Amino acid sequence: MAEKKVVVGMSGGVDSSVAAYLLKEQGYEVIGVTMQIWQDEDSFEQEENGGCCGLSAVDDARRVAERLGIPYYVMNFKREFKAHVMDYFTAEYLCGRTPNPCIACNRYVKWESLLQRSQEIGADYIATGHYARVERLSNGRYAIRNSVTAVKDQTYALYNLTQDQLAHTLMPVGDYTKDEIRAMAEEIGLAVAHKKDSQEICFIPDNDYAGFIDRERGEQVPPPGNFVSVDGTVLGTHKGITHYTVGQRKGLGIALGRPVFVVAIRPETNEVVLGEDQDVYTDRLYADKLNFMALPDITEPVMLQAKIRYSHAGSPCRVVRTGKDEICCEFLEPVRAVTPGQAVVLYDGEYVAGGGSIVR
Repeated sequence: MAEKKVVVGMSGGVDSSVAAYLLKEQGYEVIGVTMQIWQDEDSFEQEENGGCCGLSAVDDARRVAERLGIPYYVMNFKREFKAHVMDYFTAEYLCGRTPNPCIACNRYVKWESLLQRSQEIGADYIATGHYARVERLSNGRYAIRNSVTAVKDQTYALYNLTQDQLAHTLMPVGDYTKDEIRAMAEEIGLAVAHKKDSQEICFIPDNDYAGFIDRERGEQVPPPGNFVSVDGTVLGTHKGITHYTVGQRKGLGIALGRPVFVVAIRPETNEVVLGEDQDVYTDRLYADKLNFMALPDITEPVMLQAKIRYSHAGSPCRVVRTGKDEICCEFLEPVRAVTPGQAVVLYDGEYVAGGGSIVR
């Protein structure tokens, strides 16, 4: 029987490099691909932005492919990345929401677009260096499972993948810890063994989200407006709603003699609501744009664990269907800074049950 062919998305980092090595060792016919998704960089940005989008990634990934003896290509996904990630990012901020561009990139670029092109060249699977595992459950559904190391778990950003995408996905790195992956890379002589991980949003290397949106949208950017208290009292003037996110305390540009936090952003009135720390807590949230994974659907109330942001440890909640494309998560204890535009990802034990986009 012919070898199964797998296209590995190679970012030039240690995780995807070792993923390619592991799959080759397992007997797959491996093809390395770097997705060219960012538009232009100067040499400084290339050096600083060592993540999945930097042009410098091409040089590192090509050297790894040569070392492993696998074919390697660069595929251009600039158009897809601009439409599904960058434009989405700016549109969400203009609506007073705080998006997660990595989730959009995973769903529509790294999977949908890459999988389609990979299948066009005869590949059976795509693979990445994510710290997660793909399993087929007893109910016949595919689901993302936590990696063996909780320290480096990336399941949150993968909740939106479809059943068809999961059926054609391999994630070999999820069975190892980061230290094991680095040691393996060193053992097989990969120059990227100790390359640092990227931290920032790849297309905003200076982390200035508002500045990026200003450059992208210009006159469409909301003007300054009022800071208001929870009861509606005007407290001062803000720089524009794209500069703020729910739960924020630092960098508000207002001095009230006590710590205050962003409680809500109201694009319809161009207001940013400020309050005390306790005002940032809530015992429920609503989410839409649902995607189910381990569970085929939620029709009856069910107890699950919910993560409301990447860094959130997770909180138990009762999940109730409230509309055709809406659920309510009722938390057993209040959670802090539920942020519209972020994802709520639901877990059933170690498995991603599903998730959605937080509305309120």
